Amino acid sequence: MACTSTRPSPGSPLDLDRPRAVPEDASPRERELLEENARLRRIAAALMERVESVGVAGAAPYAAFEHAVLLAEQVRERTEALQQTLAELHAAKAEAEAANLSKTRFLAAVSHDLMQPLNAARLFTSALEDHDLPAASTRLVGHVGRSLTDVEALLGTLVDISRLDAGVLEPDTAPFPVARLLDVLAEEFRHMAAARGLALHYVGSEAIIASDLALLARVVRNFLTNAIRYTEHGRILLGCRRRPDGLEILVGDTGPGIPEAQREAIFLEFQRLGERRDAEDRGLGLGLAIVDRIAGILDHPLRLASVPGRGSLFAVRVPFGRLPSSPARAPASAPAWEGDVLAGMRVWVVDDDPEICEGMAALLAGWGCGVRTATCLADLDTALETQAPGEAAEVLLVDYHLGEGDPDGLSVAARLRERQPGLAVVVITANHDASIKSLTRQLGYGCLLKPVKPLRLRMQLVGLRGGGSV
Repeated sequence: MACTSTRPSPGSPLDLDRPRAVPEDASPRERELLEENARLRRIAAALMERVESVGVAGAAPYAAFEHAVLLAEQVRERTEALQQTLAELHAAKAEAEAANLSKTRFLAAVSHDLMQPLNAARLFTSALEDHDLPAASTRLVGHVGRSLTDVEALLGTLVDISRLDAGVLEPDTAPFPVARLLDVLAEEFRHMAAARGLALHYVGSEAIIASDLALLARVVRNFLTNAIRYTEHGRILLGCRRRPDGLEILVGDTGPGIPEAQREAIFLEFQRLGERRDAEDRGLGLGLAIVDRIAGILDHPLRLASVPGRGSLFAVRVPFGRLPSSPARAPASAPAWEGDVLAGMRVWVVDDDPEICEGMAALLAGWGCGVRTATCLADLDTALETQAPGEAAEVLLVDYHLGEGDPDGLSVAARLRERQPGLAVVVITANHDASIKSLTRQLGYGCLLKPVKPLRLRMQLVGLRGGGSV
């Protein structure tokens, strides 16, 4: 019978179990080569043993060896295919991330360009609302204003969700009185609620909280918008409740409520709180998805309580803050939305868009302010040269992004304050970067985002006239 063993016979040159003896007169190089040879023999012997041990009964060891080699080749090929697939996936992921960042930059750029005419349109409509117009014209102006609000909300939602998904939105946390946020929202949404036959009950608070004012406003504004949108009759509640670890800002309603099975789904993209049968609901179903992301960025826990058929309550818990020591500000003699408290205030407006300058002038003039505008640094210098001693501005409203070749709004403000140290400054920008808001706060300036909400601007000016900031 033929021998099928893979192990060489004793004494053959391939005898792996008998390493060669090292001659006494061998050189160091020869000794090194012989030791390496012995090591390779041991490895070869171990491999032979492995092949014989895995051979199936009745099969030749060489056949098992060939099978093992074939399996090894298949493993190598599949490993290479897997590595190529992983490399393609990494490349696709990098391309998708780059496309996402590009989309974010594109939306940010487009939003800035769109915010300019949208800001001007809002200023013009707000100025018209202050005029004594015929009833039919008043209704038309109201429709225009609501349409602009819808455009602003949709555009802001798309930009916000893009920036949140790309991870480029950073909070600018600072202490501020919660009334600074809620007083404005209460007045803004009181009119919206009344237009739908609802009553808005607002319980104010004197608490100081620490958060990003603009981002927190997005959260509470979404709560209020949904409460009004889905409540057909009854009332809306806006208030606060002190907790051991922070202030809970609450928005409640007497709407249809939310079934327990849907309370997680409504925080996902394109999910709606309920079905509407009218044409007023133009949302994208992204409001609460944005709320959830912002709350995560700010580390502000959310809470939802609801009883189907009776109503819902949304809440966000914000940590307490502490304001730096400063002299107490005298309260305004009248609410910011009443009377002629701004009459005679001298305001300068610097914006590279002539339409915005004209719209701002019309709005401020309706409030009794004396207004001068400039669209570039050269116009501003000319106005300063012709300025009479009694025409010095009290407040400067300056756009952060001015025309090409001009310095930014902060540089313009610094230049004017050198000539007039007591000048109050409010920076207006479509850029939501935390660094800009932080820098304006460090400089002691106010900051408003485009499109400017007239009520927020009015309260800011009233606060400045009273010797502080809102």
